[in-house]
Amino acid sequence: MRMGINTFLFTSPFTNKSTRLFPQFKRWGFDTVEIAIEDPAHIDPAHVKRELDRHGLACGSACACLGPDRDLRGTPTQQKDALKYMKKVLDQMVVLGCPSLIGPVYSSVGRADAVAPADYRKQWATVVKNLKGLCAYAHERGRQICMEPLNRFETDFINTCDQALKLVRAVGSPALKLHLDTFHMNIEEKDQAAAIRKAGKRLGHFHACGSDRGTPGHDHIDWKPIARALKDVRYDGDVVIESFTKDVKVIARAAAIWRRIEPTRNEIAVDGLKFLRQTLGR
Repeated sequence: MRMGINTFLFTSPFTNKSTRLFPQFKRWGFDTVEIAIEDPAHIDPAHVKRELDRHGLACGSACACLGPDRDLRGTPTQQKDALKYMKKVLDQMVVLGCPSLIGPVYSSVGRADAVAPADYRKQWATVVKNLKGLCAYAHERGRQICMEPLNRFETDFINTCDQALKLVRAVGSPALKLHLDTFHMNIEEKDQAAAIRKAGKRLGHFHACGSDRGTPGHDHIDWKPIARALKDVRYDGDVVIESFTKDVKVIARAAAIWRRIEPTRNEIAVDGLKFLRQTLGR
């Protein structure tokens, strides 16, 4: 099990210049970096890989960033643009040595509304079709896609582990796994540990975030059952701190961060990593 940090905590968008963050990530003790690739044109993956190697880090995951113009259940143009974008990220991941494309790959973040059952079924079929093709593309390149349920305020499509598992089964690709996040599970799951156990061997990625989107361990989440569940399912993937602050204004707006949740973002990284290593025993 490796410990990682999501770049959204410190910058948006991630560019070649953002590699200046890597020395600090290494000094703090992180193993991996989760790079949010908002626009593939912003980075030279070969340069980023050299900087990762130079500082003894790995790109453990690439965060798919789906805004209003990228949506696998949207208009034909939105679907096409989403697929084109994620295929480009998958290509860059090969150069980066990154195994996992993660996040809510099925739809744009923030699209949440009441959907009639008949419309939902049509959207479901469209997403399944698109994911089948995208997963085949990933599988050919030796990459996996880890799909993340989001809370009800950020999507109406996939909110729970059960829904995500149903979609994984419908797509039927070995390249498609689950990505669970403690912040979203705290809202949508009745029992986070039970959700982890349901995911079982299909759990491919894990986000550790405080209940208020702050520091893991500085919140009301009961982390001990989560740690036991991860151990029980023999999860050996990355555990990544994905938290947000007001400092990165674009992401603060998108994640509805209207106040300072922690004194500094550095404390989220340092204190969160210390807590997770103590709690997870890694």
